[in-house]
Amino acid sequence: MPEDPIAHSELAALTRRFREVAEKHDREFEILKSNLTAVRPHIGNLNQKVEALGKKIDRNQAQITELLTQLVGQRPDAS
Repeated sequence: MPEDPIAHSELAALTRRFREVAEKHDREFEILKSNLTAVRPHIGNLNQKVEALGKKIDRNQAQITELLTQLVGQRPDAS
């Protein structure tokens, strides 16, 4: 049975399109990977800032608690 030239050309076109899409996806993946690599240090920096803020909040809450504890039992009209 001889090869069908139309089927052969359609198969070649599909193969070409598949390779083009695969190359496009590879390029887009590399761009995404590069962007994630660039963002990673910023995430670490944000984590440090969040931890520092949490410690500061804890200190402020402790100070507020201490001040409120000192006020408990005092007469409002006493100076």
